[in-house]
Amino acid sequence: MPSLIDMRRRIRAVKNTQQITKAMKMVAASKLRRAQERVVATRPFAKQAKHVLASISARVDQTKHPLLVQRDGVKTGKTMLIVLSSDRGLCGSFNTNIVKAVGQFLRDNPGREVSLGLVGKKGREALGRRGFPIRFEYTALPKVIGFAEAEAVAAPAIEDFINGKVDSVHLVYNEFKSVIAQKLVVEQLLPMAPIEVEKDAAAGIEYLYEPSPQQIFDELLPRLVEAQVLRALLESSAAEHAARMTAMDAATRNSAEMIEGLTLTMNKVRQAAITREIIEVVSGAQAQ
Repeated sequence: MPSLIDMRRRIRAVKNTQQITKAMKMVAASKLRRAQERVVATRPFAKQAKHVLASISARVDQTKHPLLVQRDGVKTGKTMLIVLSSDRGLCGSFNTNIVKAVGQFLRDNPGREVSLGLVGKKGREALGRRGFPIRFEYTALPKVIGFAEAEAVAAPAIEDFINGKVDSVHLVYNEFKSVIAQKLVVEQLLPMAPIEVEKDAAAGIEYLYEPSPQQIFDELLPRLVEAQVLRALLESSAAEHAARMTAMDAATRNSAEMIEGLTLTMNKVRQAAITREIIEVVSGAQAQ
């Protein structure tokens, strides 16, 4: 049976850990509130940008720009997976689910040539050593994610797609739903699938371009793709903070239960020691 000193040391160590997890939970909750506000503010813009891009691809000649071309190898050819993970751990199954999703994608597409774009240190550590071709790595994202980060992530994917090095680009990330729920998403970024448009509207609308369609598409389409990447980055950031807050809350509660159990055990040890000393004193008195 452990001594009283050992039990006190263990209780003190658990209490110190509990203070850390409690502080991390509070920090994550504070960051989550700001990240959630940014996600809610970005969703309408990203949704409309996606609608505009898909609408353009449905209404115009797709040969006007390489980003609009629907290739034959979209489902079987070369593809790039942009994997959004976190730079830090202690966020539950957040990163594990991302790695599992990549593995599931590879199992569902056997023999397909896949290259990876890794965003976040944890994704790089988990997937970088498995022998997959790494197109780019992007770590140490700033606290406030903006269009500069979305452009840095989207640029290699757009370049490879335009140059024909890949036939499709997919995003793998955790979408923020609530504090206790995140949805794992694997969605196609390029080429953008055309949406269903009303026949009457499609027949009655004719676009007039000034300047030329090529110049407009060269400027507009990459920005619209970057808007989708920005939304995914913000969703992943909010989901990470939510997962960390939930994990740290569970760790704090587990620490409290462990402290309670250790305290009970320590009291039993101390009571046993006192009882033993009393017996020794009584036995000594009777012997005299």
